Amino acid sequence: MAASTTLTVNYTRIQTLTSYFQHCRSKRWINQKTVNRRSPFCQSLKRHAATVVSGTELAQQIHKEVQSDIAKLVAQGNRRPHLSVILVGDDHASHTYMRNKARAASLLGMSSSTIFRPSSVSQEEMLELIDKFNRDRSISGLLVQLPLPEHFSERAICNAVAPEKDVDGFHIVNIGKLCLDQRCMVPATAAAVWEIIRRTGIETVGKNVLVVGHSKNVGMPIAMLLHSDRNHERPGGDATVVMAHRCTPLPRLKELASLADIVIAAADILKEGAAVIDVGINRMQDPVTGKLRLVGDVDFEAVKEKAGFISPVPGGVGPMAVAMVMKNTVTAAKNAPTY
Repeated sequence: MAASTTLTVNYTRIQTLTSYFQHCRSKRWINQKTVNRRSPFCQSLKRHAATVVSGTELAQQIHKEVQSDIAKLVAQGNRRPHLSVILVGDDHASHTYMRNKARAASLLGMSSSTIFRPSSVSQEEMLELIDKFNRDRSISGLLVQLPLPEHFSERAICNAVAPEKDVDGFHIVNIGKLCLDQRCMVPATAAAVWEIIRRTGIETVGKNVLVVGHSKNVGMPIAMLLHSDRNHERPGGDATVVMAHRCTPLPRLKELASLADIVIAAADILKEGAAVIDVGINRMQDPVTGKLRLVGDVDFEAVKEKAGFISPVPGGVGPMAVAMVMKNTVTAAKNAPTY
């Protein structure tokens, strides 16, 4: 039997798993029992620290592809792609994401605009604004930065964006097409994880995959990408996928994890030589400087001694997710009926 590859993606803190992982550490399962097979990423008997997968470098590959596509569009007499972002409220993280997208758009040669609305804006006003932008032919891609204030229905807002302009990939039409293996706007974080897997050469065909977490914006789209047929209109990973979540009994979760070749989870149970892609984003106070800094869900320093590949936070999935929004915007511009 070929050696397996484990891919662990940490994208949320699932409280019911915490005690399990602490129990595993106390029993030394993580260091002994879970390291049961060697990965093809390990090239010698001597254990080396993980190869750090740079999302920044992979994003630069996508940037070059997007720049080439934009140049071709403009050379053919088409309008330069334009991304519009609607930002509600003063959430610090949302403003950071918005600036990153605007900066990336400028670097790639596409135009962008950000429309600010206060937290008090009504859902009706937002729907009217979205409808206006849907009908504006100068706008290629449109996204509403999430999360929204509590008085909004995020599903109603996401479904209001025209599917062909939905660069976040959250419209029900795009989610439906994703489930049917059809070409569509794929949610950016899920697309980023898929591109990291694909561009680093991690094998998925015929592998057993465990996805822990069933969020509609991350977990479910990743599962759809990994399980679907590689020969279909929108090629997938041809893996056997099982989904678990906070209601999955911990003994059952451990059993599923032990059978999986690829694990996408809020967990650090790793086989030696595993590939670890961390999409967690947390702000924590640095004990030395006292300043806030970004960290993922993975204990980077501890895991890198056992993993084969690991993506850091920051500089991992984040830049890739922004790159995928840019790529979706160019796709929207290509598919627009008129320029």
